[in-house]
Amino acid sequence: MEMRNLYVRLTFPWFFLLQSISIIVGVRQIKKFKREESIMKRKLLAFLMTMMTVSALGGCGAEAGDTKAQEEKSQNTSTEEMNAEKKIEKAQEGEITVYTALEDEQVTEYLAKFNEEYPDIQVNVVRESTGIITAKLIAEKDNPQADIVWGTAASSMMVLDDMGCLKPYEPEGCDRILPQFKSDKEVPTWVGIDAWETAFVVNTEELEKLGVEKISSYEDLLNPKLKGHIVMSNPNSSGTGFLTVSALLQLYGKDTEEGWNYMDKLNENVSQYVHSGSKPAKMAASGECAVGISFGYAGISQREKGAPVEVVFPEEGSGWDLESNALMEKEEINPAAYTFLDWAISDEAMDLYRVNYPIVTVENTGEYEGYDSNPLDQLIENDFSWAAENREDILNTWMEKYDSKSEAK
Repeated sequence: MEMRNLYVRLTFPWFFLLQSISIIVGVRQIKKFKREESIMKRKLLAFLMTMMTVSALGGCGAEAGDTKAQEEKSQNTSTEEMNAEKKIEKAQEGEITVYTALEDEQVTEYLAKFNEEYPDIQVNVVRESTGIITAKLIAEKDNPQADIVWGTAASSMMVLDDMGCLKPYEPEGCDRILPQFKSDKEVPTWVGIDAWETAFVVNTEELEKLGVEKISSYEDLLNPKLKGHIVMSNPNSSGTGFLTVSALLQLYGKDTEEGWNYMDKLNENVSQYVHSGSKPAKMAASGECAVGISFGYAGISQREKGAPVEVVFPEEGSGWDLESNALMEKEEINPAAYTFLDWAISDEAMDLYRVNYPIVTVENTGEYEGYDSNPLDQLIENDFSWAAENREDILNTWMEKYDSKSEAK
């Protein structure tokens, strides 16, 4: 500090001298070029401003210089942030196209709440099962029709992301989403909203007729008494089907054939593969099959309607996936799309999701009847990257082996 003070005392007079010289020179230049053309006046003004700037900077001490540099850096950063914000134009009105794999009744319920807050935004919904939505998005990747993907499997999002179909966007409130439930990129390309998991929807009356006492695991599904009495989702058209197949391959060993060997045996008891994740639950509820391999919410909703079903979460653990949202990469982004994505992870939206799924992607997962413990403990350690990378091979192998039992589309 003493050395710095000495430096300032020695150099400070010179700064004033430099400033005085600058002013004198500037005045002489003014006199010299007073009668020149206007172009020369502009040159003089530039010269004088430069000299004054140099002298002013020279009169600042070292500490003041550091402070000014920091302030300029801060101002530049703020400007960059403001410019970045200006690039994202949001709208309170407009028309957007949303692709979703959410259940029909969920879409109706959720959009009713959205429209209460944003009555001037018209939402055109294209609803299909996960596999069909994914295939449609891939087919349209060079000319995307959707503005947003809403409530569609994260495993599908990762495939679309690898193909460059998704535009990075961090919705308002995204910091509330747990890290494992959103894209790991600096600006996320997709954000999860809730998780759904494999569950067996068991018709207790049909099970009694077959003489089967209890089902609690994947291995129990291989009981010969169940031959022709199990319905499962086709993984090519259903996200529930894919997460179940992916889970079996992971549980029995990703680098072995054990998972496929298990599914060979399971296939003997399956009567049909359907193109919806919830349909096996509905078929079990109506007595069309004894066991529907579906997901938790689908079974619980049927039980609440009075169907004689029990919802079983396999003791080995449930395969699972995330329902996720993303912005499609397009030449022109619809400003209302940003507004929808912000709302779609808001507290209001999370409360809606929580009614149907106990596992939402914010810290408080909520509670739901049908779970004996924390639902997070039921989920297997899911390797989403592996599932995304091997998705095509998994689906092709499954088609070759089991598609002969699929229902007609």
